[in-house]
Amino acid sequence: MTAQHEASIAASIAAVRASIESACAAVGRDPRSVQLVAVSKLQPASSIRAAYAAGHRDFGENYVQELTTKHAELAGLEGLRWHVTGHLQRNKARDVVALAALVHTVDSERIAVALDRACVEIERASLPVLVQVNVGGEAQKSGCDPAALPSLLDALAKLPRVRVAGLMTVPPHTEDAAESKRYFDALVQLRDANGGATSLPELSMGMTHDLSYAVAAGATIVRVGTAIFGERPPRSSSN
Repeated sequence: MTAQHEASIAASIAAVRASIESACAAVGRDPRSVQLVAVSKLQPASSIRAAYAAGHRDFGENYVQELTTKHAELAGLEGLRWHVTGHLQRNKARDVVALAALVHTVDSERIAVALDRACVEIERASLPVLVQVNVGGEAQKSGCDPAALPSLLDALAKLPRVRVAGLMTVPPHTEDAAESKRYFDALVQLRDANGGATSLPELSMGMTHDLSYAVAAGATIVRVGTAIFGERPPRSSSN
């Protein structure tokens, strides 16, 4: 990676943080209440190193195999935290539990049980997770049905090592970012109807194009990739 590219990533992180601060100021929120996760899926390890050198520590990966490879490549970076932001398969549970600081995409009791068992196997005392909710009702997207959220939360509360920290959603794609706001508001309403911020303090919602609307709605975590790293390269068959 060239020095110019490193500087570009550092400048991009600063610009995204400035956008978060501006969005928070507009609604009277403390910008420290919003965590930025740099979505690094399909980006090279060198780009993560550049973001790390700029002071960033939280990175999101969609594919577990890619996560394990990058974790090994970047093992020397102290304090780096991995977020799992892609759909999970039960046979990857052990790797996820071994590496993830936070899992954003639990959408069924089956995957939660697999993660809980993996915690026991590797002797991890607790794994924080978010329940992914398909607020848009899109057939092609993961996430539990909003109507099923109460029963899923009840089931997960019985697991000894998986700890539900909040909710996550990916709204339907739209050219008008303002259209996302109603889906963010819907996630907030679901949170409030299921114990509120005391029980579910984290709301992971908002990406590059709709970040300001997510912050206005109450996001505590935003997941930004393109605005930091640029367009993603195509996924290879090895990921």
